[in-house]
Amino acid sequence: MGQIANDVILDIKDLTVIYKTDLETVRAVNNISLSIGRGKTLGLVGETGAGKTTTALSIMRLLPTTTGRILNGTIYFDGQNLLDFNDHSMQSTRGRLISMVFQDPMTSLNPVYTVADQIGETIKHHNTALSKGEVSAKVDETLSMVGILPSRKNEYPHQFSGGMKQRVVIAMALCCEPALLIADEPTTALDVTIQAQVLAMMRDLRNRLGTSMLMITHDLGIVAQTCDDVAVMYAGEIIESGSVEDIFTGERHHPYTIGLFNSIPNLETSVKRLKPIPGLMPDPTKLSNGCFFAPRCESCLDICRESSPPVTSGGFHRIKCHLCGYDGR
Repeated sequence: MGQIANDVILDIKDLTVIYKTDLETVRAVNNISLSIGRGKTLGLVGETGAGKTTTALSIMRLLPTTTGRILNGTIYFDGQNLLDFNDHSMQSTRGRLISMVFQDPMTSLNPVYTVADQIGETIKHHNTALSKGEVSAKVDETLSMVGILPSRKNEYPHQFSGGMKQRVVIAMALCCEPALLIADEPTTALDVTIQAQVLAMMRDLRNRLGTSMLMITHDLGIVAQTCDDVAVMYAGEIIESGSVEDIFTGERHHPYTIGLFNSIPNLETSVKRLKPIPGLMPDPTKLSNGCFFAPRCESCLDICRESSPPVTSGGFHRIKCHLCGYDGR
């Protein structure tokens, strides 16, 4: 208890997660540390396979029981280490205090139950004293909050569009007004117009309910619109973190972060081709002792291949790099 400051709701320290099978060990998350302030939104950015979803599942304690293992670290939520919770305590925490919007709404909803049944089940599980009428009223209120007419509550998921399904999933996550909402690429399957509506709705709900958010995405545009702070993840490591201003307007960046920005079209400059990051992310079963980004880095030196870079900081801005860190050149 009392391990974190009052203005921080989630504090992860030195978290290491593997997936172990008889054939191989996948090093999915490698000694990461990050924190989220109360009422703030942290954007967790990186390529597919960087370890973003594994981090979220570790917070929710939903890693696959047969293969997923947390080897090291602490996850303090509101002063308590979630890794010390037993199954019963964790079940009462999920949904009520910490909720998660999963990546694909098509697979998050049960096709044979109505929307009202699915939202109502979550409400009843965490509020056993509520009557049937009170649960129904809460379902109506929650649907209205995400812009869905309560008159549609007795319809089934297949009767809703992709964007409406995502709103239902968000309604399920918010119906108990959690202190922390984890959104795992909540707009990936949506078109641009619906994506903008869902993001605006989530920002409005965050401001209205005071909910803290972990926004997992690979879209830097979403980060710029939605987040207060940013952590850039690569091969299971946080290689750069700071405020949105540090990441988007700062002068010093990790080469991978620079590569991400070079991959985005710029309306102010005219170029024939974008500049993608060459190569692929390393095999998580065969990570080297040096910098994991070294094989793809244009500025790579011998020391980058030989030893893991230290994390250096300038204020709140932190970089894990031999060359561009605050102690580097």
